[in-house]
Amino acid sequence: MTRRLARPRDDRWIAGVCSGLARRFGLSSGVVRLLFVLSCLLPGPQFVIYLILWALLPNE
Repeated sequence: MTRRLARPRDDRWIAGVCSGLARRFGLSSGVVRLLFVLSCLLPGPQFVIYLILWALLPNE
């Protein structure tokens, strides 16, 4: 079964991007959220990428 990259309606905190990525790659949503928060401490466009994914990923 192919998992689609989409934002789930049931496991959202802010927009569901981290939860959608976690489901797509078979990870825990808490781990993906933690990795995202830690990555925001580093310089780079992480927050901008999150906003772009929020706009592009469809709802489930």
